[in-house]
Amino acid sequence: MDNLWNFLVDHRRQLITDSYLHVSAVVQSVVIATVVAVLVAIAVYRSPLGAAAATATASIILTVPSFALLGLLIPFMGLGVRPTITALVLYALLPILRNSIVGLSSVDPAVSDAARGVGMNRLRVLTRIELPLAWPAILAGMRISTQMLMGILAIAAYAKGPGLGNLIFAGLSRLGSPNAVPQALTGTVLIVVLALALDAILVLIGRFTTPGRVRD
Repeated sequence: MDNLWNFLVDHRRQLITDSYLHVSAVVQSVVIATVVAVLVAIAVYRSPLGAAAATATASIILTVPSFALLGLLIPFMGLGVRPTITALVLYALLPILRNSIVGLSSVDPAVSDAARGVGMNRLRVLTRIELPLAWPAILAGMRISTQMLMGILAIAAYAKGPGLGNLIFAGLSRLGSPNAVPQALTGTVLIVVLALALDAILVLIGRFTTPGRVRD
């Protein structure tokens, strides 16, 4: 415990910086993946074949091991942030895409027909009626992707990516030294704590942005 406490005190600035970079990379990736997934869902949710094809494609991407995907991206993008964010966005797509399709498909057609009946065009029906009603499902997909990416990003240290994974890898590579276990343990615990904090923030966002009639 003394070694762990001394490590926390001596490296607090590095821990704060790595934690910020970790959260920042995950948030950026989830935002980008949400935009892409929702746009794809809007394009395909009325077509069972299109929805199945989009979901299957995202599922295939998710089955590729993270080390392999990073290895495939490095020759084209080099090391660092670019391959890391690209890999995270690809991994985040499936939960958000699937939930977006389910959410949009679950909107009662009678509600959309009523909106068109009072003069709303297709775009207004989508933005004023369908997307707000589908928002809880979309947000649930974002929560799943966020938790998943918090762990996957640790592996991105392999590609010199940002975040707490570098701390874990450095500790594991120095097993036997006094700071090795505290270093790896600190990085792991911080990822868990930050993942829980981000999930709590998304829950609060859902409460403030979900229409009352949808919550009820």
